[in-house]
Amino acid sequence: MDDRFNTASGWVLFAGIVALGASIGSGMYFHADSHEYPEGQDWGYFVEGAEEEGGADAGPDLGTLLASADAAAGEKVFAKCTACHTIEQGGANGIGPNLYGVMGKAIGGHAAGFAYSSALSDHGGQWTWENMDAWLKSPRAFASGTKMSFAGLSKPEDRANVMEYLASMGGAPAKPAPAAPEVEAGEGEEAPGAGPGPVEGAEAGAAEAAGAMSADQPVPAANAGGDNEGAAKID
Repeated sequence: MDDRFNTASGWVLFAGIVALGASIGSGMYFHADSHEYPEGQDWGYFVEGAEEEGGADAGPDLGTLLASADAAAGEKVFAKCTACHTIEQGGANGIGPNLYGVMGKAIGGHAAGFAYSSALSDHGGQWTWENMDAWLKSPRAFASGTKMSFAGLSKPEDRANVMEYLASMGGAPAKPAPAAPEVEAGEGEEAPGAGPGPVEGAEAGAAEAAGAMSADQPVPAANAGGDNEGAAKID
């Protein structure tokens, strides 16, 4: 009894030693503790992800947006600007300048007595529709170093509506015209067979049939005789 138990225990111990040794050996071979792959092993291939392209639709051009801009909607968006600006004629300057009649005026100089930052006073140019659109989109991008902390209006429709509201308070220069729609290739070209002329397979009218005859076609003479086969022979 004791011999059998000792023998079985020995075999179990031996099997455990073999399993432990195999585990250690395989771990060393396959670099279990590292992320490196053993040399000479083919592990398939990696698929490189295609870089995503930003292809956000640019949307309608500025002229098209302004053609349908709504001053009432712009007034609602402008409400967030009233913490710093007044817009009524003769209104006082606040943290920002009074904005009555700002459209078309010099950048950084339309409100008398207001201390503009050098980023605006040295910018140059006028508040055109294009410049105002860029300013409302991102003041810091338009004039780096400006004291205005407003982040900007990301929606083009909101900017167009605000500019329409500004234009209603003191006027503005002429709006840019909407861009002409692009004409697709082949549009407007006549298809084969289009236009005047006979259509294949259609019966010709009397006028067309008469016009198709040539004046030089031979006419059978009055004295045309018959040949041996009875067919008319032209002299």
